[in-house]
Amino acid sequence: MKKLLISGVLALSAVNLQAAEILKGDPVAGEKKAVTCTACHGADGNSNAPSFPKLAGLGERYLLEQTQYIRDGVRPVMQMAGQVDNMSDQDLADIAAYYDGMARSVEQADPELVDLGEKIYRAGIAERNVSACIACHGPRGGGNAPAGFPALGGQYAGYVASQLKAYRLGYQDPAGRVTGGETKIMRSNAFGLSDGEIEAVASYISGLN
Repeated sequence: MKKLLISGVLALSAVNLQAAEILKGDPVAGEKKAVTCTACHGADGNSNAPSFPKLAGLGERYLLEQTQYIRDGVRPVMQMAGQVDNMSDQDLADIAAYYDGMARSVEQADPELVDLGEKIYRAGIAERNVSACIACHGPRGGGNAPAGFPALGGQYAGYVASQLKAYRLGYQDPAGRVTGGETKIMRSNAFGLSDGEIEAVASYISGLN
């Protein structure tokens, strides 16, 4: 009986994995479907305001997952209310493919925060169990697309900081950001950072390219 149950779980996992692999975005179709996104995120995925994240080069898998979370109410984002409610998984995959193919602009890190920000990004804070950001997001902030880790380099410092604070809140309160898997890696890392440290690492990330 146990063998049958395990075999069933493995078979189901294989089907889910296959389905995920089949869902491939079409950037040409995505350009047309992203018309309503451009007002906030820009036609090239580089928004004009830190309150709206840059989507250019973010990572196709990550962007698809996050828009699905938003659509399904798993990740509430006030500014996105109603924007993707009626979109299918394929619609979201197409939009993700479109924006992922765009080049991201880069910001200027605050020189006074670079040393601390670089230290946290590259080494973490061992005594507080804060992992190095470089492990998942790469030395230049390019992320890991196959694994679904987003490209951070060049993102607005204000937006990065707001998300780290949301993850920090989500460590103990579901009102914060709780997406990212059961390992809670982002929630755990953010929980170990002070406001000043978040500001520093966010500023450092904004200057990476």
